[in-house]
Amino acid sequence: MTSPSIELVDSTIQGFLTDLAAKQPVPGGGAVAGITTALSAGLGGMVVAYSVGKSAFKESESMLRETGAELAELRSAALRQGEEDAAAYARLNALWGLTKDHPDRTAGWIDAVEGAILAPGAIMRTADRVLELLARLPGRSAKHLASDLAIGVELAATGARAAERNVMVNLPLLPEGEIRERHDATFGEIGARVDARAREILEQLG
Repeated sequence: MTSPSIELVDSTIQGFLTDLAAKQPVPGGGAVAGITTALSAGLGGMVVAYSVGKSAFKESESMLRETGAELAELRSAALRQGEEDAAAYARLNALWGLTKDHPDRTAGWIDAVEGAILAPGAIMRTADRVLELLARLPGRSAKHLASDLAIGVELAATGARAAERNVMVNLPLLPEGEIRERHDATFGEIGARVDARAREILEQLG
């Protein structure tokens, strides 16, 4: 059984948008969540780039360089995770088209559902870490880029919320029990932390 896949890293913006608008299962919301999270890391990287080497932030130079390097890694990770989310959903969608007693669906259903939960969950974790890094920057980065930093915060929160939608829509497909409850608690906690952290940073930025 083959499933459609996407490549975000080498995709053009126009090509991605054309594929997104097409009548096909992927790319969809998971890919958008990954790209949105990558954009937030990219904006954070720009804020850092304009702040590194400035005498006003000499005491924060080491932090800024470390933050910029990790944001670059997270930018790539978010795109990769967007691809993985699309692949996970494609696998689940392929099984969905089979009858409930089909041997392929019976054998692979639980793993496919859990994959479609863990993949967007990974995007949530990345967005959470991006916000943790962006929280270092108010007062220790270029003030004229405060609006870009704020947009980066908003995008990270949006990426996390979008990914959380995919987590929560797939949770009921798992049987009731410890695994389902654990995922619900884990990703619910990350979502709440993302919202709180984003609000705190935005309040600092004014």
